[in-house]
Amino acid sequence: MSGDRPSPLVIERILRDRAGIWQQIVAEGDLNALTGRMLASSAIALACYGAVLGAFHSPLMALTSALKLPLLFLVTLAICLPTLYLFNLVFGARLSVRQSLALVMVAITVTSMLAVAFAPISLFFLITAPDYGFFKLLNVAILTLSALVGLRFLTGGMQVLNDHGLLAPEATSTRADAYAQVNVPAQAVPAAVPADPAPTAAPAAVPAAEPVAVPAGAVPAGSTSNGAAATPPVPAQPSGQPAVAAIPPGMVPPGYGPVQRPWERPPARRGEPTQRPASMTLLYIWILLFGFVGTQLAWTLRPFFGDPGQDFSFFRSIDGNFYAEILRTIANL
Repeated sequence: MSGDRPSPLVIERILRDRAGIWQQIVAEGDLNALTGRMLASSAIALACYGAVLGAFHSPLMALTSALKLPLLFLVTLAICLPTLYLFNLVFGARLSVRQSLALVMVAITVTSMLAVAFAPISLFFLITAPDYGFFKLLNVAILTLSALVGLRFLTGGMQVLNDHGLLAPEATSTRADAYAQVNVPAQAVPAAVPADPAPTAAPAAVPAAEPVAVPAGAVPAGSTSNGAAATPPVPAQPSGQPAVAAIPPGMVPPGYGPVQRPWERPPARRGEPTQRPASMTLLYIWILLFGFVGTQLAWTLRPFFGDPGQDFSFFRSIDGNFYAEILRTIANL
């Protein structure tokens, strides 16, 4: 599926034409429309899944959860996106705000669509096994799995941007210049000749010379003092063409590096460390930060499920934390 005929569902294009999405982000082509479609699709999908979560308590809780779950992801994005953008700027990356936003929105769109795909399974257990603790852990596991897959898309997109030199442009240009210098042809070197050499007449046929006696101690013509044969002169070239000095096989002229073509490079050894740009390392740190901010914000915006033993409330008092509540729920099972 090409970018000229986009699918009406943006998630279908993300999954089928992943390379096209990355290329569009690299070229910054119509990113506002792409980001808007992903934002609308994510909000609708998260609202549907939030309604399933709140349906465990009451229809009113289903409505509030449908509002709060999209708000959870969007507020987390608003809090963490400036950090990602500034991290990239500090370490020399050339990502714009629109590119950073589009990358993160790809991850959120994949996460929300996978979560709504699990909604029928969550609804099935809600009907057949209405246990509050089990239902809560089941949906936390669904959201965690969906988020991991979405973040995998984020790291894949950042890797594509790194291949295009948007994360470490200086290192990329240095490697390209070094590679161009190494791959200079070393088979022949032009010799300095006059701009318009005078035409030379064709040499006449010379009969074979008779052997001439050489006095003792004298050096024969065409040889050196140690007896080795002298280098024959370079033949004259036609008018307007530079003379070329022959280079013996296996020798490289001074000032030229060894010729190494891409297919002649030795393969990387297994276990050999590869150089990773600082932006990619900071991306994983940012993902952890995004997860901590998101879970704490979810705890602040609770309830999403609604404890059947308590009355409906839009917000609850902040006591404890998300991780302690998960451990307590597992212990109570």
